[in-house]
Amino acid sequence: MNRAHLSLEEARPRVRGRERGRRAAAEIARTWRTYAELFDATAAAGGRSLDVPALALASVAATRAWAPDLAEEMEGVAEGADVPLWVVAALNARTEILSEAAAPRAGECSTVVHVGTSRSGASAGDGTGNGAAGRTVGGQSWDWHEELADGWHPQSVRGAAGDPADGGSLAFTGITEYGILAKIGLNEAGVGVLFNILGHTGDGAGGVPVHLVARRALGSATSFDEAVAVITGAPVSASTVMTVVTAGRAASVEVSPAGAAVVHPDAEGWLVRTNHFQDPALATGEYRGRLEPETYDRLRVLGERVRERDGIGGPDDLAALLTAHPGDGAEVCCHAPAGGRLGTRWATLATVLVEPAAGLFQVHDGGPCTAGPGTWETLVVPTG
Repeated sequence: MNRAHLSLEEARPRVRGRERGRRAAAEIARTWRTYAELFDATAAAGGRSLDVPALALASVAATRAWAPDLAEEMEGVAEGADVPLWVVAALNARTEILSEAAAPRAGECSTVVHVGTSRSGASAGDGTGNGAAGRTVGGQSWDWHEELADGWHPQSVRGAAGDPADGGSLAFTGITEYGILAKIGLNEAGVGVLFNILGHTGDGAGGVPVHLVARRALGSATSFDEAVAVITGAPVSASTVMTVVTAGRAASVEVSPAGAAVVHPDAEGWLVRTNHFQDPALATGEYRGRLEPETYDRLRVLGERVRERDGIGGPDDLAALLTAHPGDGAEVCCHAPAGGRLGTRWATLATVLVEPAAGLFQVHDGGPCTAGPGTWETLVVPTG
């Protein structure tokens, strides 16, 4: 993989953001141009218009009230990249702004996690499929607009440990989009975060962006319970499921304007996520699944596949698990059509594996069907 790896080592949020903006200024500007077009195209498809600067600045205000260090870090990115603050905020709040447009979408991410079992082979843990010992592995495809295929990069962030409000941050690695503080990652405490978008009838813009919630969890959570508490306590305005993976525990945390819910692994230790709510109460407000029923097809196909497995053997095994095309009953590995307008050309941009106990984060540039020996890059989790 020939993508530039952004490594940041600075405790002070504004200075850290400034360095991000300075070093990726051209890429942030390019990514923003594509998102500006995407916002317009998506709004037009939904018969709406968007005041993007106002929506973005509302998300800054919500973030400042919840995590002032993250608002300060975005200010630093804007200064370093020499763009208005609302541009950086709009990138970080791209999920919220797109939900405000409310246009139909297709494709999106699929996640599988297997929680390790005891040495005897029996499921161990707390009665929710969470194992107390063994090898826990998670991974996902990241599907997004093909026009943004050059808009993401690996990153490592290392700051002084301590209270995030004081500038302290656990070190973490992962992938993100240019200008966005975090997305999918694994921190030095062995807490991993995987990402799938959801949709609720109450979704909109103006709350804390879900990408900043992931950033807060990666930068502050020293345990499974702390990560879940961060995510469930965030005042969001759009829906996402963040799957928290640690050495012996995992759960999917569904967040939405209607509340949050924690979905545990099944009795065999498997979690399979696509793009609809699994919590019964939150599912009453389901939006994406009503417009895009293929999310249920992906869940069904992956569910059938994991029932035949005892776990995830490694990156190539994950790739085989996620390689499913329309002829297989669902398009887990997504390929953009040759034609079509912006907003309709979905592709799997990256495939990711995390193994928290080993401090292992691996990424393949592209869909799982193109992965193989030598195509995976291992990102080393830094220490704070």
